[in-house]
Amino acid sequence: MEASFQEQVGLCDPSMLDYLTDLLTEFIHIEKINLLGDGSGRKIADVAEALAVVEAGPLASNEEKRRRIHRHIGDFTLFWTGVYPENLRRMHRRRDRDDLLNYLEQGKRSYAIASDLSSGNTQPPARLLSALSEQFEYCVYGLGLVRKEWERSDPAGYGSMRLIWARG
Repeated sequence: MEASFQEQVGLCDPSMLDYLTDLLTEFIHIEKINLLGDGSGRKIADVAEALAVVEAGPLASNEEKRRRIHRHIGDFTLFWTGVYPENLRRMHRRRDRDDLLNYLEQGKRSYAIASDLSSGNTQPPARLLSALSEQFEYCVYGLGLVRKEWERSDPAGYGSMRLIWARG
């Protein structure tokens, strides 16, 4: 992953590369993708619903939860636009409200909001979330390169993330 980002994309920030590696490791498990709730115990199904909950719903006044949800929206949109962009159309068919969203713009916006809601001791730090917002398109491109490398090194799909997502 480091080679793709450093040599082909030009992103060399170790904290960003660590974050993106952790993102891939976390999202390899499909059950980890939609861990957010609406405050009543019900899982949030799509980005539009998460935005409604965080901006006008019961969590709108809780800055730490808003930060966490906006960070997750950034992570979610970055993962799907970078690693599996071809699945976005299918996902949008199942999630009508997300049809109206531009995942690139929303990912950048959500990372910027999460950065603004950060305090001095939050993790990841505001600086990193701001960098993810500013470099979002480069991160998308880099994650696409990482996926191509996975597929090149494992053309049959054995052991790759491709099999996990084919079930959905």
